[in-house]
Amino acid sequence: MKVSIVFAVMVAAVLIPFFSVVSRAQVPFSERQFSAFDSKGKPVTIAEIVDSMAAADIVFLGEQHDDAVAHAVQFELFRRAVAEYSTKRKVVLSMEMFERDVQTMLDEYLAGYITENHFMLSSRPWGNYKTDYRPLVELAKEKRLEVVAANAPRRYVNMVSRGGRSTLDSLSREVKKNWLPPLAYAEASEAYAKKFKALMGPSAEAQMGLDNILSSQSLWDASMAYWASRALKQNKGGLVIHLNGAFHTEGRLGTVEHLLKYRPGTRVIVVTIRTEDDFTSFRPDTHSGIGDFVILTDGKVPRSKR
Repeated sequence: MKVSIVFAVMVAAVLIPFFSVVSRAQVPFSERQFSAFDSKGKPVTIAEIVDSMAAADIVFLGEQHDDAVAHAVQFELFRRAVAEYSTKRKVVLSMEMFERDVQTMLDEYLAGYITENHFMLSSRPWGNYKTDYRPLVELAKEKRLEVVAANAPRRYVNMVSRGGRSTLDSLSREVKKNWLPPLAYAEASEAYAKKFKALMGPSAEAQMGLDNILSSQSLWDASMAYWASRALKQNKGGLVIHLNGAFHTEGRLGTVEHLLKYRPGTRVIVVTIRTEDDFTSFRPDTHSGIGDFVILTDGKVPRSKR
């Protein structure tokens, strides 16, 4: 009897974390919840965006992290890209949402060596991983696709924001080789710096230490660009689908600029996804030039919980 009770407790300990992972679902994909346009405002379909990937090496899907509709659209784009291209070329998923030092745990999970519960405990997933990013990782796992943990570990980004980029010089050779882009990584472009400083605002508090904060932002950009470029190098002729916050790639700035330094001539598509109350209208003064494709999502749909 005691053995049965102990066994039941052990089973529950394994299954409860599993059910907590799958009990929450992504917002269903619905074409009524978004509108898609090219860079000039011409309406396009999801199918046309996927067709354009045939001529790309990497597609950046820029999101607002709590936009539930955007995540459903991202999954649909990724699902269709896998269906269309994975038999002809390697398709790789690259993600801002995982930091570089958890790549081993990510690889072990994709290979089936560790359980999802152990993966979740070890990989520091974002709060909305279960609803918004898990479907993409699970599809990659099912199709045996590579997933790249592309972001710089937050502790090193924090070092830069507090003490400047030179603080990274004191790190070990192992850290620099495995978890960071080659040092010294490039400075932010003038256009990107101007945009970033405008976002931070004019207050004295916002401007304090701003150069270091911009350098830490550039470390994020450079890290995602470098590890995505490595994936392209290791999968010749492949297609990388990369997820990131829209600010990193809007207007082909930030991460895109760093990528083209690491891998000149890379064929890039930027898809910028924004939430709008009036998501059916492309406004040239606001939306022109922020992406090769612009997807506007219904701002009335409840946000994801991070």
